[in-house]
Amino acid sequence: MDCAICWGPRVTPEPVLEVRDLRIRFGGVVDAVRGVSLDVRGGETHCLVGESGCGKSVTALAIMGLLGRGAVRSSARLAFRGTEMAGLSEREMAKLRGDKIAMIFQEPMTSLNPAFTIGSQMAEVFERHRGGGRRVALDRAAGLLGRVGVSAPGLRLAQYPHQLSGGLRQRVMIAMALMCDPELLIADEPTTALDVTVQAQILRLLVELQRDLGLAILLITHDLGVVARVAHRVSVMYAGEVVESAPATDLFAAPSHPYTRALLACVPVPGVVRRDQPLGSIPGTVPRMEPGFTGCAFRARCRYAMEVCADDVPLRLQGPDHRYLCQLVV
Repeated sequence: MDCAICWGPRVTPEPVLEVRDLRIRFGGVVDAVRGVSLDVRGGETHCLVGESGCGKSVTALAIMGLLGRGAVRSSARLAFRGTEMAGLSEREMAKLRGDKIAMIFQEPMTSLNPAFTIGSQMAEVFERHRGGGRRVALDRAAGLLGRVGVSAPGLRLAQYPHQLSGGLRQRVMIAMALMCDPELLIADEPTTALDVTVQAQILRLLVELQRDLGLAILLITHDLGVVARVAHRVSVMYAGEVVESAPATDLFAAPSHPYTRALLACVPVPGVVRRDQPLGSIPGTVPRMEPGFTGCAFRARCRYAMEVCADDVPLRLQGPDHRYLCQLVV
């Protein structure tokens, strides 16, 4: 598959999404996200990568304003197109969701309502934000289903989610997200549970849509193979914080944080990893992030750990746009 960096749209210098020092605490006892900062620019795919439970999906839900009860969100800045979202009312935020900012959720079968047809659910998004009546909305939905590669889109509108395969449901979710021509698309593990053939089709579809529409995409994944195919920029998360952030080409060529290196060592590379060679692994488990936790969260699993890692985690620069949190000087 071709790389998005090679044949994607021109990335704009102005960020569509700005996140600074985002923090999320659940029930006052778990710090799920700790000081996350990132930008997503127009025409750019920014990949947020890390193992399960590191806070990727919670970060996306916080950006969308969809955190449940018991979650406390704070940030120095959380802005879309220069507009601070942290101070918006629920009604004002609802105007952005599905319109200017859209999200593809991780599991389409649980995101689509089984009691309503595909057409009804897609039309609702358009009618709420654009008006124009049900017929106009259904025509728009049929056109987008065809655009994302769904055959016989007119017939699909009358079907229910359980009548579609996993790949088709994911395409429906993408088409639904595009109903109002959003500027920012947040895709939370859009290829999870899909076979490799369908996965490649979905990734190519996202790249093509970005090229044609100039979308800014925040792609959440734990699959570095996916990241290598589509990312312009990568932020690596561990235990609720971004431990390394860099342009994709720099990160894969010269990873700086030990966790990033360990993740890449777990990926089998054809022609490099021999058949009889064991795959890389990361021993241990992610620590519980309780209030008052200090130092590097990765230190118990890191072969480079030092005593000072329990107290201090400096921010280091590896080039003008490559940052990582670690005592280790590369």
